[in-house]
Amino acid sequence: MGFLVPRRVGLLGGSFNPAHGGHLHISREALKRLKLDQIWWLVSPHNPLKPVQDMAPVVERMAEARKQARDPRIKVLGLETRLGTRYTIDTIGALRRLFPRTRFVWLMGADNLGQIRRWRGWPRIFRSVPVAVLDRPTYSSRALNELPAQVFRRGRVGPAVARWLADRAPPAWTFLPIRRDPRSATALRVQPKP
Repeated sequence: MGFLVPRRVGLLGGSFNPAHGGHLHISREALKRLKLDQIWWLVSPHNPLKPVQDMAPVVERMAEARKQARDPRIKVLGLETRLGTRYTIDTIGALRRLFPRTRFVWLMGADNLGQIRRWRGWPRIFRSVPVAVLDRPTYSSRALNELPAQVFRRGRVGPAVARWLADRAPPAWTFLPIRRDPRSATALRVQPKP
């Protein structure tokens, strides 16, 4: 891996097409509120739910993510490419086998909680690692009423105890109300280039 694997790691997966300050914002909030040692940005070679034609090459997305990370506790990794995994549940399983002493927390924006039921094996994600959902503009109230939030409602812990989320046995998840950052990769892709 090229670095010492810490004990408590947040996993932020995605296309990062492109990475932007919103990713950095939620990562810093997660580091602080969840008492994580590091966050790994897992730049996916291809998101099975997104069209290929809109996706920049993974090498470009990794390079842009490294520019955006700007925090030594955030590591930009192409682990899905190296591991040969395509789906989040498979990536989590591989990481848990490779790093059995590390306590992982899956991080996602509220927009993803609203659509995670389209992900392969989504209930197994909640049963494999604790999950932290971070506030996103326009998504939060709707996402908290979606099926995943209802199915795992008994595993939800409040923000006041979220600092111990990495130490809880799954299914355990929290919703973190943070300052909402309006930036999105979709909006950035449609902006005209300077």
